[in-house]
Amino acid sequence: MINLDELVFKKLDMSGLQKLVKWAEVEGWNPGKHDAEVFMNTDPNGFYGFFHNDKLIGGGSIVSYDGDFGFMGFFIVDNEYRSKGIGRKLWYLRRNKLIERLKPGATIGMDGVLAMQDFYAKGGFKIAFRDERHENTGSSFNISNNISPINESDYQDILNYDKLYFGFDRKNFIIPWLQLPESKSFKYMLNNRLSGMAIIRKVNKGYKICPLFADSFDIAEELYKACLNSVVGEPVYIDIPVVNKNALKLIRKYNTTYVFECARMYFGKQPDININNVYGITTFELG
Repeated sequence: MINLDELVFKKLDMSGLQKLVKWAEVEGWNPGKHDAEVFMNTDPNGFYGFFHNDKLIGGGSIVSYDGDFGFMGFFIVDNEYRSKGIGRKLWYLRRNKLIERLKPGATIGMDGVLAMQDFYAKGGFKIAFRDERHENTGSSFNISNNISPINESDYQDILNYDKLYFGFDRKNFIIPWLQLPESKSFKYMLNNRLSGMAIIRKVNKGYKICPLFADSFDIAEELYKACLNSVVGEPVYIDIPVVNKNALKLIRKYNTTYVFECARMYFGKQPDININNVYGITTFELG
């Protein structure tokens, strides 16, 4: 029997974060093998866990984006230590620690699985919209001439565009995310203006589109086809905000397979973004 008062709550180093990634693989969350490096680069103080006799038994992200916005994710307890009240205490400690790290009144986001949404609601989070993960298979398509790979000269435009649909600056995340091994990225230029972007990265099983932002359905469709075309024959996943009816239209048009769902939830004011231009969210771990 574990005495909860004997558990030590402390910041995780890279080895601790990598252990969370391994647990996530076992759970079928399908992370990428290089995710930990990017996550740690985003906020080196953004990962905390519980230790029992110096052994990590659970943890998660409490990432701060310059104190303006926080995100809780990657919440996982080692299977051996579940159903003992450990997760509940860990979650509240993480929430409270993140509040301390943010500016007064700053919003916190998270993506909650169905089974946990009532628990998160009791902790002050409200559902903003549902997310659904869908699977497809990479296939060959003719790609629009307006689409080209994202390169270093595009980074400032990409950061500005990403901020429109994430709501906050996250340069410490997006730049390393664009540079992940075994990933590809695409931009859609219309009249010399960035009008859409997509990143597709290697994950444990197949590839994941993360994110897909676009000014219109037609642009989103072209970027989606570019992603599918880049990994022919491989499983391809995308997490869509169901509140975006055109995102639903897209996945139905391409006959995707539903995998699972969760809900984007916020503690505080919902960020002011145009969700109708979000066709694929970035991650469930960091937003």
